[in-house]
Amino acid sequence: MDDAFIADAQQILSADNSLVPEFWQKKYKDEAGRNWDKFYHRNSTNFFKDRNWTDREFEELRPGHAFSEQNPVLLEIGCGVGNFVWPILKRNPDIFVYACDFSTRAVGFVKANESYSEDRCCAFVCDITKDRLADTIPPHSVDIVSAIFVLSALPPEKQADAVSNILEILKPGGRILFRDYGIYDLAQLRFKSGHKLENNLYVRQDGTLSYYFSTERLRELFVQHGGLLELENDYVVRRLVNAKREIDSDRVFTQAKFQAPIDSAAIENAMTNTTL
Repeated sequence: MDDAFIADAQQILSADNSLVPEFWQKKYKDEAGRNWDKFYHRNSTNFFKDRNWTDREFEELRPGHAFSEQNPVLLEIGCGVGNFVWPILKRNPDIFVYACDFSTRAVGFVKANESYSEDRCCAFVCDITKDRLADTIPPHSVDIVSAIFVLSALPPEKQADAVSNILEILKPGGRILFRDYGIYDLAQLRFKSGHKLENNLYVRQDGTLSYYFSTERLRELFVQHGGLLELENDYVVRRLVNAKREIDSDRVFTQAKFQAPIDSAAIENAMTNTTL
């Protein structure tokens, strides 16, 4: 993102000073899981495409990588209907995948898929901001955590709780692979007045939340709060051109990798940090 793009985006965002009333802010935040359940009721398994691109962006997911040897264990948070799970299981015959979502309906779709096998996958309902992952997954047993377009569905005051929860099941040396919406993304700039809850947090027409991350915010969550090592943390900008709809703008995403300390005691210490 160049300075001119950032200046233009900031000008657009500064023009929207109206916030959703506090009553509705609380309602949207409290009913986040319910609204996603409604989303999957309306759209079933037809809305999102399979994420066949993930191993291009994250080498840890490729067969033959050090993290894909010796029966690796992966947790996907916010699994939806399994659009990440199925390509990973197909490409990596030795991997075991835990998959969780706070939508009961979404997890039901995963379990009903013909590719689902308990020998290779365990799907379960979990609100990662309050339900302990370690009640289902053995502590410090997961090699890779996939956090792809999931933390943006959480209000910022609950994001640190989710990170602490993840730390409890992440192996020493394990990695978190992160990709989500970035600040100044086209979707953020296109929100009309009446959708903003607070800076960088918006509510969509269907009641689901969308938070737009900066790299600084990621560093706060995973390094300062979580005590993890930052391996990568940057913006990914993709030009979107659609002549028919008269769209010519940038999609902005944040993409990052964080690694747990090798010393397990350091992980336990990180989990006691003050919530942001």
